[in-house]
Amino acid sequence: MPVLLYTTAMSVFRGLRIIKECLKMEFLHFSRAVIKKASALEYKIQRRALRKEDFINYIQYEINLLELIKKRRSRIGYSFKKDEIEYSIVQRIHGLFRRATEKWKDDVQLWLSHVAFCKKWYFRMELMHAEKQRKEKKEFEQAKMDLGEFSYSEEVLNGEMARIIYRNAVQKIKGAEFCLSLLSIAKLFDFTQDLQKEILENLQAEHADDPLTWDYMARRELEMGSLPSPECSSKQMKASEVAQKEERCCAVFEEAVTALPTEAMWKCYVTFCLERLNRKTNSEELRRKRLERTLSVFSGAHESTLLPETLYKQWLHLLLEVGLSEKATEVAAAATKRFSQSVEMWHTRLQVLIKLNSSDVAQCFEEAVRQVKSKGCLPLWTLWVEWSEGANSKEDTQALYQRSLFVIAPADSVTMKEKYLDWAYRDGGYKKAKKVFTSLHESRPFSLEFFRKMIEIEKEQESCKMLNLREYYERALREFGSTDSDLWLDYIKEELNHPQGKPVNCGNIHWRAMKMLEGELVEKFVSKYTLLQTGHL
Repeated sequence: MPVLLYTTAMSVFRGLRIIKECLKMEFLHFSRAVIKKASALEYKIQRRALRKEDFINYIQYEINLLELIKKRRSRIGYSFKKDEIEYSIVQRIHGLFRRATEKWKDDVQLWLSHVAFCKKWYFRMELMHAEKQRKEKKEFEQAKMDLGEFSYSEEVLNGEMARIIYRNAVQKIKGAEFCLSLLSIAKLFDFTQDLQKEILENLQAEHADDPLTWDYMARRELEMGSLPSPECSSKQMKASEVAQKEERCCAVFEEAVTALPTEAMWKCYVTFCLERLNRKTNSEELRRKRLERTLSVFSGAHESTLLPETLYKQWLHLLLEVGLSEKATEVAAAATKRFSQSVEMWHTRLQVLIKLNSSDVAQCFEEAVRQVKSKGCLPLWTLWVEWSEGANSKEDTQALYQRSLFVIAPADSVTMKEKYLDWAYRDGGYKKAKKVFTSLHESRPFSLEFFRKMIEIEKEQESCKMLNLREYYERALREFGSTDSDLWLDYIKEELNHPQGKPVNCGNIHWRAMKMLEGELVEKFVSKYTLLQTGHL
């Protein structure tokens, strides 16, 4: 067996062995698709021409598998062969990282990713080892057995080795995100209170200027206990407790946006409010408080000019949902003033005005296309003509379609030509569609769909003329004859099957196709043409 295939086979075999172990746990339902995916990824990194993206994809796949196992274990409380299975996957990821960093030595990000993975999982493995030893010692003590030659280091039992790894890791890898990832691991073990405290203190001391730190500290309040009023009923009691926790969270967030007034910090605050608002509750009072708070935080971020563009759409959706139409109109106008070059922001504002049947829609469209550069404004023109089809006269809509073709970028005009032809057929039937097609068929660039649409329109007519179909196919082939083999085959089938077709033309079409098609498309065409001749296509 060649070395490449042998290596691939062995690697896949080891991977399948791990999967079989996971299957024994009866909670990971691996399908054939998973095995197929693993095999495909393994094969890619065994090829002669190696690509960095293949290694990154494989590493991410294995990490996702590791995280899935961890989550499932946590959910059902099952630890069968925990060390053995997770250790095997971790070692496999190390191997992938080592091969990648040896091949692409100058890729700093690849090295940092490997270091981060190492620190995060040596940390986890050390805590798992400590937990295992603590359980063994407890079992021995409960059974009143003589420990004999077994000796358990207090440092290991208390997680001191993990603490050393943590301290070394944060010296090498900076940032709140990494620190928080280690804290989340420590919280999985019930003997790490002191370690958790140290990580938390370090987080606050070293990363007070990171929104992730404030976000964690605020959300941490949800885990704290509350003292609800004793006279409340149980449901009221629960809602009251939740409300108190959320108030404490928001108090921290308010401190955060004062101490760290940035878009990122406000985004954390708004995201938290939206998450709580979307949580189900039977308490109308709690729902009302969440809504009021969310609207207030949106306003606060907006007034500070620190609400990210991406969140304006959610704010507007919420305002419309609760019936605050006037406020929605006002916010949409302010958003386009702040983000005057954003196509998405104008698109959102126009959607709001259309939904509210505003009389300012046409004026706003005009303002939008004046403000936004022609490149990239296709969504605005698409929305404009779609709105016009239902709101304006046919003449106005046609004029708008024609205007769009002159002002938008050539690449975007391709889509508008398709829409224009489709609208003409829906509005005025075959004659109008043919007129539009004739007016545009020399106006490059085109899409293949533009010609195919006209071909379909012709074929829908009772008096479908082969002469017209030939014209449409010939024009399409002039543009796409070198890059689309199916277009030639469809032309041939048309000559064979149409009542006015001329099968004798097929030979000439075949000859032209062989001369025009590029590269592998020739082989593809020949293969399909053979199937057509034998009646299998």
